[in-house]
Amino acid sequence: MPLNNERKIQNRMVVLRAERGLSQREVADKLGVSRQTIISLEKNRYNPSLKLAFDIALLFGVDLHEVFQYEIEEGK
Repeated sequence: MPLNNERKIQNRMVVLRAERGLSQREVADKLGVSRQTIISLEKNRYNPSLKLAFDIALLFGVDLHEVFQYEIEEGK
């Protein structure tokens, strides 16, 4: 299957953040990004750089695949 826009990255940041009792501001501060970046990530409007993705996984203490999933959109 060719790579195209039918695939997208989903993430579990909201769940992981809530499980740890962290606010969006706290996560942003720990990662050195803006709160708006965290909001955009959580709403799947923005895909992080590879470095930021690894930093997020490290912050939550989980494997990268436990934060981000590469999915094929339904009906495609």
